[in-house]
Amino acid sequence: MQLHEAARCLERVSPTSGQRRTSELSSRHAREPPTEPPVMHNQPQIASDPFETLGLDPAQTALYSAVLRLHRATRSDLAQAMDGPVDMVGRQLDDLVKLGVIDVQSGQYLARHPAAALGRVIADRLDHLAEESRRIDSALGSIRGLIRDYDAGRDYRSGPFTVEMASGADILYESVVGIAVQSQSPPLKLVTAIPDERTMTDFARKFADPWIDAQKRNLLTVHAIIPVSTLLLPGVRDQLTSLIDAGGMVRTLDRVPSWFMTVGPEVAGLPAHWGGNLPDHAYNFYLVRTSVVVGVLCSLFDELWARAVPLPWSHRGDGVTQVLRLAAQGLCDESIARQLGVSVRTVRARFADAMTELGAQSRFHAGVEAARRGWLR
Repeated sequence: MQLHEAARCLERVSPTSGQRRTSELSSRHAREPPTEPPVMHNQPQIASDPFETLGLDPAQTALYSAVLRLHRATRSDLAQAMDGPVDMVGRQLDDLVKLGVIDVQSGQYLARHPAAALGRVIADRLDHLAEESRRIDSALGSIRGLIRDYDAGRDYRSGPFTVEMASGADILYESVVGIAVQSQSPPLKLVTAIPDERTMTDFARKFADPWIDAQKRNLLTVHAIIPVSTLLLPGVRDQLTSLIDAGGMVRTLDRVPSWFMTVGPEVAGLPAHWGGNLPDHAYNFYLVRTSVVVGVLCSLFDELWARAVPLPWSHRGDGVTQVLRLAAQGLCDESIARQLGVSVRTVRARFADAMTELGAQSRFHAGVEAARRGWLR
Protein backbone atom coordinates (compact mmCIF):
# COMPACT_ATOMS: atom_id res chain seq x y z
CA MET A 1 0.00 0.00 0.00
CA GLN A 2 1.07 3.57 -0.65
CA LEU A 3 0.84 4.51 3.01
CA HIS A 4 3.40 1.86 3.89
CA GLU A 5 5.64 2.96 1.02
CA ALA A 6 5.51 6.54 2.33
CA ALA A 7 6.43 5.26 5.79
CA ARG A 8 9.39 3.33 4.39
CA CYS A 9 10.61 6.45 2.60
CA LEU A 10 10.56 8.33 5.88
CA GLU A 11 12.53 5.53 7.55
CA ARG A 12 15.32 5.91 4.97
CA VAL A 13 16.24 9.36 6.32
CA SER A 14 19.58 9.05 8.19
CA PRO A 15 19.18 9.95 11.86
CA THR A 16 22.95 10.57 12.13
CA SER A 17 22.98 13.24 9.46
CA GLY A 18 19.90 14.79 11.00
CA GLN A 19 21.54 14.91 14.44
CA ARG A 20 24.76 16.40 13.00
CA ARG A 21 22.82 19.13 11.23
CA THR A 22 20.88 19.90 14.39
CA SER A 23 24.12 20.17 16.40
CA GLU A 24 25.66 22.59 13.91
CA LEU A 25 22.59 24.82 14.00
CA SER A 26 22.52 24.78 17.79
CA SER A 27 26.18 25.80 18.13
CA ARG A 28 25.79 28.60 15.60
CA HIS A 29 22.71 29.87 17.41
CA ALA A 30 24.64 29.85 20.68
CA ARG A 31 27.38 32.08 19.22
CA GLU A 32 24.96 34.67 17.83
CA PRO A 33 23.26 37.16 20.14
CA PRO A 34 19.53 36.76 20.38
CA THR A 35 17.52 39.17 18.23
CA GLU A 36 14.03 40.45 18.90
CA PRO A 37 11.49 39.60 16.22
CA PRO A 38 10.37 42.69 14.29
CA VAL A 39 7.24 44.26 15.68
CA MET A 40 4.55 44.65 13.01
CA HIS A 41 1.86 47.17 13.78
CA ASN A 42 -1.63 47.09 12.23
CA GLN A 43 -0.77 44.23 9.89
CA PRO A 44 -3.80 42.21 8.71
CA GLN A 45 -3.69 38.52 9.42
CA ILE A 46 -3.65 36.65 6.13
CA ALA A 47 -4.79 33.05 6.03
CA SER A 48 -1.93 30.81 5.00
CA ASP A 49 -4.22 28.46 3.08
CA PRO A 50 -6.09 29.92 0.08
CA PHE A 51 -8.83 27.30 0.38
CA GLU A 52 -9.61 28.37 3.94
CA THR A 53 -9.75 31.97 2.69
CA LEU A 54 -12.41 30.91 0.17
CA GLY A 55 -14.56 29.11 2.73
CA LEU A 56 -13.31 25.53 3.07
CA ASP A 57 -13.27 24.40 6.66
CA PRO A 58 -10.01 23.07 8.24
CA ALA A 59 -11.16 19.43 7.96
CA GLN A 60 -11.77 19.78 4.22
CA THR A 61 -8.46 21.55 3.73
CA ALA A 62 -6.58 18.85 5.66
CA LEU A 63 -8.28 16.08 3.68
CA TYR A 64 -7.43 17.79 0.38
CA SER A 65 -3.78 18.01 1.53
CA ALA A 66 -3.83 14.28 2.27
CA VAL A 67 -5.15 13.54 -1.22
CA LEU A 68 -2.40 15.74 -2.65
CA ARG A 69 0.31 13.80 -0.79
CA LEU A 70 -1.06 10.38 -1.76
CA HIS A 71 -2.19 11.58 -5.22
CA ARG A 72 -4.40 8.48 -5.63
CA ALA A 73 -6.07 6.67 -2.74
CA THR A 74 -9.22 4.85 -1.63
CA ARG A 75 -11.56 5.96 1.12
CA SER A 76 -9.97 3.49 3.48
CA ASP A 77 -6.49 4.83 2.70
CA LEU A 78 -7.60 8.38 3.36
CA ALA A 79 -9.53 7.45 6.52
CA GLN A 80 -6.34 5.82 7.82
CA ALA A 81 -4.27 8.90 6.86
CA MET A 82 -6.77 11.22 8.59
CA ASP A 83 -7.21 8.83 11.53
CA GLY A 84 -10.97 9.15 11.23
CA PRO A 85 -14.07 7.01 10.55
CA VAL A 86 -14.49 5.90 6.94
CA ASP A 87 -18.09 7.19 6.76
CA MET A 88 -17.20 10.68 7.94
CA VAL A 89 -14.17 10.91 5.65
CA GLY A 90 -16.33 9.61 2.80
CA ARG A 91 -18.85 12.44 3.27
CA GLN A 92 -16.04 14.97 3.29
CA LEU A 93 -14.62 13.45 0.10
CA ASP A 94 -18.04 13.72 -1.57
CA ASP A 95 -18.11 17.43 -0.69
CA LEU A 96 -14.65 17.94 -2.21
CA VAL A 97 -15.73 16.12 -5.37
CA LYS A 98 -18.77 18.42 -5.64
CA LEU A 99 -16.51 21.43 -5.22
CA GLY A 100 -14.34 20.11 -8.07
CA VAL A 101 -11.04 20.06 -6.18
CA ILE A 102 -10.61 16.26 -6.43
CA ASP A 103 -11.82 13.57 -8.85
CA VAL A 104 -12.97 10.02 -8.26
CA GLN A 105 -12.26 7.17 -10.66
CA SER A 106 -13.02 3.49 -10.05
CA GLY A 107 -13.32 4.02 -6.31
CA GLN A 108 -10.04 5.94 -6.00
CA TYR A 109 -9.69 9.65 -5.34
CA LEU A 110 -7.26 11.69 -7.42
CA ALA A 111 -5.91 15.11 -6.57
CA ARG A 112 -6.38 17.90 -9.06
CA HIS A 113 -3.55 20.33 -9.60
CA PRO A 114 -3.82 23.00 -6.86
CA ALA A 115 -4.19 25.80 -9.44
CA ALA A 116 -7.07 23.98 -11.16
CA ALA A 117 -8.68 23.10 -7.84
CA LEU A 118 -8.42 26.70 -6.62
CA GLY A 119 -9.90 27.90 -9.90
CA ARG A 120 -12.93 25.64 -9.41
CA VAL A 121 -13.47 26.92 -5.87
CA ILE A 122 -13.16 30.53 -7.04
CA ALA A 123 -15.63 29.89 -9.88
CA ASP A 124 -18.08 28.34 -7.44
CA ARG A 125 -17.70 31.32 -5.12
CA LEU A 126 -18.26 33.74 -8.01
CA ASP A 127 -21.44 31.86 -8.97
CA HIS A 128 -22.71 32.32 -5.43
CA LEU A 129 -21.80 36.01 -5.53
CA ALA A 130 -23.62 36.43 -8.87
CA GLU A 131 -26.72 34.78 -7.41
CA GLU A 132 -26.55 37.08 -4.39
CA SER A 133 -26.21 40.06 -6.73
CA ARG A 134 -29.34 38.96 -8.62
CA ARG A 135 -31.23 38.67 -5.35
CA ILE A 136 -30.11 42.14 -4.32
CA ASP A 137 -31.21 43.56 -7.70
CA SER A 138 -34.58 41.86 -7.29
CA ALA A 139 -34.97 43.29 -3.80
CA LEU A 140 -34.12 46.78 -5.03
CA GLY A 141 -36.60 46.39 -7.88
CA SER A 142 -39.41 45.51 -5.48
CA ILE A 143 -38.77 48.43 -3.13
CA ARG A 144 -41.66 50.38 -4.65
CA GLY A 145 -44.11 47.80 -3.44
CA LEU A 146 -42.63 47.96 0.04
CA ILE A 147 -42.89 51.74 0.00
CA ARG A 148 -46.57 51.50 -0.97
CA ASP A 149 -47.14 49.09 1.91
CA TYR A 150 -45.37 51.49 4.25
CA ASP A 151 -47.50 54.40 3.05
CA ALA A 152 -50.65 52.32 3.43
CA GLY A 153 -49.71 51.44 7.01
CA ARG A 154 -48.89 55.04 7.79
CA ASP A 155 -52.26 56.18 6.44
CA TYR A 156 -54.03 53.43 8.36
CA ARG A 157 -52.37 54.46 11.63
CA SER A 158 -53.03 58.14 11.06
CA GLY A 159 -56.76 57.53 10.70
CA PRO A 160 -59.24 57.32 7.81
CA PHE A 161 -58.42 59.40 4.76
CA THR A 162 -60.80 61.97 3.32
CA VAL A 163 -63.10 61.10 0.40
CA GLU A 164 -65.22 63.95 -0.94
CA MET A 165 -68.07 63.49 -3.41
CA ALA A 166 -68.25 66.42 -5.83
CA SER A 167 -70.41 67.23 -8.83
CA GLY A 168 -70.15 69.58 -11.77
CA ALA A 169 -67.50 70.49 -14.31
CA ASP A 170 -66.93 73.91 -12.75
CA ILE A 171 -66.21 72.30 -9.36
CA LEU A 172 -63.82 69.82 -10.96
CA TYR A 173 -61.61 72.28 -12.81
CA GLU A 174 -61.75 75.02 -10.17
CA SER A 175 -60.83 72.59 -7.39
CA VAL A 176 -57.61 71.77 -9.22
CA VAL A 177 -56.59 75.42 -9.36
CA GLY A 178 -57.63 75.88 -5.73
CA ILE A 179 -55.42 72.98 -4.58
CA ALA A 180 -52.52 74.45 -6.54
CA VAL A 181 -52.99 77.91 -5.03
CA GLN A 182 -53.02 76.50 -1.49
CA SER A 183 -49.93 74.32 -2.05
CA GLN A 184 -46.87 75.12 0.02
CA SER A 185 -44.51 73.84 -2.70
CA PRO A 186 -45.72 74.79 -6.17
CA PRO A 187 -45.77 73.90 -8.96
CA LEU A 188 -47.87 70.79 -8.37
CA LYS A 189 -47.74 68.06 -10.97
CA LEU A 190 -51.20 67.40 -12.42
CA VAL A 191 -51.67 64.19 -14.41
CA THR A 192 -54.98 63.44 -16.05
CA ALA A 193 -56.48 61.00 -18.53
CA ILE A 194 -59.43 62.15 -20.65
CA PRO A 195 -61.23 59.22 -22.33
CA ASP A 196 -63.90 60.73 -24.59
CA GLU A 197 -64.77 63.51 -27.03
CA ARG A 198 -67.48 65.15 -24.89
CA THR A 199 -65.15 65.68 -21.92
CA MET A 200 -62.43 66.92 -24.29
CA THR A 201 -64.83 69.33 -25.99
CA ASP A 202 -65.92 70.80 -22.63
CA PHE A 203 -62.28 71.14 -21.60
CA ALA A 204 -61.30 72.99 -24.78
CA ARG A 205 -64.30 75.33 -24.75
CA LYS A 206 -64.58 76.24 -21.07
CA PHE A 207 -61.90 74.93 -18.77
CA ALA A 208 -58.52 74.85 -20.50
CA ASP A 209 -57.81 78.55 -19.95
CA PRO A 210 -57.66 78.39 -16.10
CA TRP A 211 -55.21 75.49 -16.26
CA ILE A 212 -53.07 77.28 -18.87
CA ASP A 213 -53.05 80.39 -16.68
CA ALA A 214 -52.10 78.32 -13.61
CA GLN A 215 -49.14 76.93 -15.54
CA LYS A 216 -48.03 80.43 -16.55
CA ARG A 217 -48.20 81.42 -12.86
CA ASN A 218 -46.02 78.40 -12.00
CA LEU A 219 -48.76 76.75 -9.93
CA LEU A 220 -49.22 73.64 -12.06
CA THR A 221 -47.46 71.43 -14.59
CA VAL A 222 -50.02 69.49 -16.64
CA HIS A 223 -49.44 66.05 -18.16
CA ALA A 224 -52.45 64.75 -20.09
CA ILE A 225 -53.32 61.66 -22.14
CA ILE A 226 -56.20 61.99 -24.61
CA PRO A 227 -57.73 59.86 -27.41
CA VAL A 228 -56.19 60.53 -30.81
CA SER A 229 -59.71 60.98 -32.25
CA THR A 230 -60.22 64.16 -30.19
CA LEU A 231 -57.49 66.04 -32.08
CA LEU A 232 -59.98 66.86 -34.87
CA LEU A 233 -62.51 68.49 -32.53
CA PRO A 234 -63.01 72.26 -32.94
CA GLY A 235 -60.67 74.35 -30.81
CA VAL A 236 -58.76 71.38 -29.37
CA ARG A 237 -55.55 71.94 -31.32
CA ASP A 238 -55.31 75.61 -30.36
CA GLN A 239 -55.91 74.93 -26.66
CA LEU A 240 -53.47 72.03 -26.56
CA THR A 241 -50.84 74.16 -28.29
CA SER A 242 -51.32 76.88 -25.67
CA LEU A 243 -51.14 74.26 -22.90
CA ILE A 244 -47.85 72.91 -24.26
CA ASP A 245 -46.41 76.40 -24.80
CA ALA A 246 -47.12 77.11 -21.11
CA GLY A 247 -45.10 74.04 -20.07
CA GLY A 248 -47.61 71.18 -20.30
CA MET A 249 -47.17 67.81 -22.00
CA VAL A 250 -49.82 65.89 -23.96
CA ARG A 251 -49.79 62.47 -25.59
CA THR A 252 -52.41 60.42 -27.41
CA LEU A 253 -53.70 56.85 -27.33
CA ASP A 254 -56.23 55.05 -29.50
CA ARG A 255 -58.30 54.43 -26.38
CA VAL A 256 -58.03 55.85 -22.86
CA PRO A 257 -59.58 53.47 -20.27
CA SER A 258 -61.19 56.05 -17.96
CA TRP A 259 -61.01 59.55 -16.62
CA PHE A 260 -58.83 60.08 -13.56
CA MET A 261 -56.35 62.63 -12.25
CA THR A 262 -53.83 63.28 -9.49
CA VAL A 263 -52.86 66.70 -8.14
CA GLY A 264 -49.57 66.68 -6.28
CA PRO A 265 -48.62 63.83 -3.95
CA GLU A 266 -51.78 63.70 -1.83
CA VAL A 267 -54.93 64.34 -3.94
CA ALA A 268 -56.54 62.01 -6.48
CA GLY A 269 -59.67 62.35 -8.59
CA LEU A 270 -61.74 59.28 -9.49
CA PRO A 271 -64.94 59.06 -11.55
CA ALA A 272 -68.19 57.93 -9.96
CA HIS A 273 -68.24 55.16 -12.59
CA TRP A 274 -64.88 53.85 -13.78
CA GLY A 275 -64.73 53.67 -17.57
CA GLY A 276 -67.64 56.01 -18.20
CA ASN A 277 -67.38 59.62 -19.33
CA LEU A 278 -67.94 62.49 -16.93
CA PRO A 279 -70.66 64.40 -18.84
CA ASP A 280 -72.95 61.33 -18.89
CA HIS A 281 -72.83 61.25 -15.08
CA ALA A 282 -73.19 64.98 -14.41
CA TYR A 283 -69.47 65.27 -13.72
CA ASN A 284 -69.84 63.32 -10.48
CA PHE A 285 -66.41 62.44 -9.12
CA TYR A 286 -64.54 61.68 -5.90
CA LEU A 287 -61.65 63.65 -4.45
CA VAL A 288 -59.55 61.20 -2.42
CA ARG A 289 -56.83 62.61 -0.20
CA THR A 290 -54.28 59.86 0.39
CA SER A 291 -50.87 59.10 -1.07
CA VAL A 292 -51.75 55.42 -1.55
CA VAL A 293 -54.42 56.11 -4.18
CA VAL A 294 -52.23 58.78 -5.76
CA GLY A 295 -49.40 56.26 -6.08
CA VAL A 296 -51.63 53.66 -7.75
CA LEU A 297 -53.04 56.15 -10.26
CA CYS A 298 -49.59 57.57 -11.02
CA SER A 299 -48.35 54.05 -11.77
CA LEU A 300 -51.29 53.52 -14.15
CA PHE A 301 -50.63 56.88 -15.79
CA ASP A 302 -46.94 56.04 -16.26
CA GLU A 303 -47.89 52.78 -18.00
CA LEU A 304 -50.28 54.59 -20.34
CA TRP A 305 -47.79 57.39 -20.96
CA ALA A 306 -45.14 54.92 -22.04
CA ARG A 307 -47.51 53.53 -24.69
CA ALA A 308 -48.83 56.92 -25.85
CA VAL A 309 -47.35 59.03 -28.65
CA PRO A 310 -46.64 62.77 -28.87
CA LEU A 311 -49.01 65.11 -30.65
CA PRO A 312 -48.48 65.15 -34.43
CA TRP A 313 -47.52 68.82 -34.42
CA SER A 314 -45.20 68.54 -31.43
CA HIS A 315 -43.01 65.62 -32.45
CA ARG A 316 -39.37 65.90 -33.46
CA GLY A 317 -39.30 68.55 -36.21
CA ASP A 318 -41.59 69.24 -39.16
CA GLY A 319 -39.19 67.49 -41.52
CA VAL A 320 -40.58 64.08 -40.57
CA THR A 321 -44.12 65.17 -41.41
CA GLN A 322 -42.99 66.77 -44.68
CA VAL A 323 -41.36 63.62 -46.06
CA LEU A 324 -44.39 61.53 -45.07
CA ARG A 325 -46.80 63.93 -46.78
CA LEU A 326 -44.75 64.04 -49.98
CA ALA A 327 -44.31 60.26 -49.97
CA ALA A 328 -48.10 59.93 -49.63
CA GLN A 329 -48.37 61.94 -52.87
CA GLY A 330 -46.24 59.34 -54.65
CA LEU A 331 -42.88 61.16 -54.76
CA CYS A 332 -39.65 59.16 -54.64
CA ASP A 333 -36.74 59.94 -52.31
CA GLU A 334 -34.88 61.98 -54.95
CA SER A 335 -37.96 64.11 -55.75
CA ILE A 336 -38.65 64.71 -52.06
CA ALA A 337 -35.02 65.76 -51.55
CA ARG A 338 -35.20 68.25 -54.46
CA GLN A 339 -38.50 69.72 -53.25
CA LEU A 340 -37.29 70.18 -49.67
CA GLY A 341 -33.79 71.29 -50.66
CA VAL A 342 -32.07 68.54 -48.64
CA SER A 343 -29.98 65.50 -49.48
CA VAL A 344 -31.40 62.05 -50.22
CA ARG A 345 -29.58 60.82 -47.13
CA THR A 346 -31.49 63.34 -44.98
CA VAL A 347 -34.80 62.21 -46.48
CA ARG A 348 -34.05 58.59 -45.65
CA ALA A 349 -32.95 59.54 -42.11
CA ARG A 350 -36.29 61.31 -41.62
CA PHE A 351 -38.14 58.22 -42.83
CA ALA A 352 -36.20 56.18 -40.27
CA ASP A 353 -37.13 58.68 -37.53
CA ALA A 354 -40.78 58.47 -38.54
CA MET A 355 -40.78 54.66 -38.46
CA THR A 356 -39.17 54.66 -35.02
CA GLU A 357 -41.60 57.25 -33.63
CA LEU A 358 -44.64 55.51 -35.11
CA GLY A 359 -43.52 52.00 -34.23
CA ALA A 360 -43.76 51.01 -37.91
CA GLN A 361 -41.98 48.14 -39.63
CA SER A 362 -42.01 49.67 -43.13
CA ARG A 363 -42.55 52.98 -44.89
CA PHE A 364 -46.02 51.89 -45.97
CA HIS A 365 -46.91 51.04 -42.38
CA ALA A 366 -45.51 54.42 -41.28
CA GLY A 367 -47.71 56.20 -43.81
CA VAL A 368 -50.81 54.36 -42.68
CA GLU A 369 -50.10 55.05 -39.01
CA ALA A 370 -49.30 58.73 -39.70
CA ALA A 371 -52.58 59.16 -41.54
CA ARG A 372 -54.49 57.48 -38.71
CA ARG A 373 -52.98 59.86 -36.19
CA GLY A 374 -53.70 62.93 -38.25
CA TRP A 375 -50.10 63.76 -39.13
CA LEU A 376 -50.81 64.18 -42.86
CA ARG A 377 -53.63 66.72 -42.55
